Amino acid sequence: SGPPGSGTTTVARLLAEKLGYKLISAGEIFRKLASERGMTLEEFSKYAESNPDIDFHIDKLQKEMAEKEDNVVVEGRLSGWMVKDAFKVWIYASPEVRYRRIAQREGKDIARVKNETKRREELEKRRYKKFYSIDLDDISIYHLAINSGYFKPEEIVEIILKALELYRSSTATAKQQ
Repeated sequence: SGPPGSGTTTVARLLAEKLGYKLISAGEIFRKLASERGMTLEEFSKYAESNPDIDFHIDKLQKEMAEKEDNVVVEGRLSGWMVKDAFKVWIYASPEVRYRRIAQREGKDIARVKNETKRREELEKRRYKKFYSIDLDDISIYHLAINSGYFKPEEIVEIILKALELYRSSTATAKQQ
């Protein structure tokens, strides 16, 4: 999980490929639904605020898909909260880095992206608090937090794999004691 432009989708895709796991991306589902309705992400986020069934549908779908699979990488703003038995990673970057990435990805002016992203994040925080009582600023549920402004996506995948190996080792040791 992580805020828009932090690189969660890129890292999740690379991680899934490296592990040979299936990728479940809430962000891609959300973007697809916005596109199908001819809306920007900001417009669709605003629409979703008054139509909670959209978030409930995406979150339920993601949770069900993740629970059916043993080997899966799940990516999305609420994935850490929705998928219970998982190694959870929070990926973040400074707002400037995130705005620049989004502007490049979407071919937009950075000032426009800054305004749209700030608004989108406000809407999401409000929706998730209202619908699920989740505070997106609370990252205490995550096993690992990585600043993607300092690492390439491939390096982040290696950090996650090493941390996962150490986590599995320490939990196996704890179970034996």
